Amino acid sequence: MRIAITLGDPNGIGPEVTIKAALHFARHPNIKPLLVGDGFVIENNANRLGLDATPPFVDAEALEPAGYSPGTLDPRAGRATVSYVETAVRLVREGKADAIIGCPHSETAVNRAGIPFSGYPGLVADLTGMPRERAFMMLTAKGLKIVHATLHESVSAALARLSPELVIAAAEAIVATAHRLGEKPPTIGVFGINPHAGEDGLFGDDDERVTKPAVAELKKRGIAVDGPIGGDLLLSQRKHDVYLAMFHDQGHIPIKLISPLRASAMTIGVPVLFASVAHGCAFDIAGKGIADPTGVIETIELLAGAA
Repeated sequence: MRIAITLGDPNGIGPEVTIKAALHFARHPNIKPLLVGDGFVIENNANRLGLDATPPFVDAEALEPAGYSPGTLDPRAGRATVSYVETAVRLVREGKADAIIGCPHSETAVNRAGIPFSGYPGLVADLTGMPRERAFMMLTAKGLKIVHATLHESVSAALARLSPELVIAAAEAIVATAHRLGEKPPTIGVFGINPHAGEDGLFGDDDERVTKPAVAELKKRGIAVDGPIGGDLLLSQRKHDVYLAMFHDQGHIPIKLISPLRASAMTIGVPVLFASVAHGCAFDIAGKGIADPTGVIETIELLAGAA
């Protein structure tokens, strides 16, 4: 499998961890990493790591040299982050890559470049012609998989956007992704919006209006789904293959609690296989040669399971 790995923010740890991960699979018979980013950034990091040669890469030529400064937040690096993903998507469309991994980005750097950006799912949706509201993030670590109906937005904005249709679309994306990864049809546990899933309206009518109708419709469509149930109870039972959270923190907190800096984040509901690591740019250690590539390695292994 040919996996295009974008550098993420070139001033963060992305270039270093991509190189280390590519070297990890250098002799693998079936996994072929291909770095995507500015060639001079890749070569500089290879030199910092004491390597005689760089792993295979595509020179995206997106960053002017003056914008390259490891450990520095720079809008020029943010613009390059987006350009690397654009190049990777083009490689998939041209049949030169089978899947994409996006390394850590800085939302601040991208937005300071004048590009509205709230994470990779929306960007990948834009680049593949999909509505942003049909691209979802699935975090996975240590056997736990949690998909998010909403992501990087205020709780009030997310609540206003939640609808039965959105929850249904997220659940259907879960089923389609399982099929794509060669897995059996999953059982899905749906988190409630309010504590205890609202207690039949005692704690607000949001679940009465949104999650309950969505679950009822999903059952009619033959999808194995339970809920809505309070997220704390659902996770304590661990009876389901995948969980569907309504808000960012509902899903991120448990994943990062059990697996700090090691989770993978797959964008589902889009026509390309795309995943990213669930940790940040770590500007404080960028360029020092001490970044841990485990998150990238495990994300490569996740995508390698896809046909």
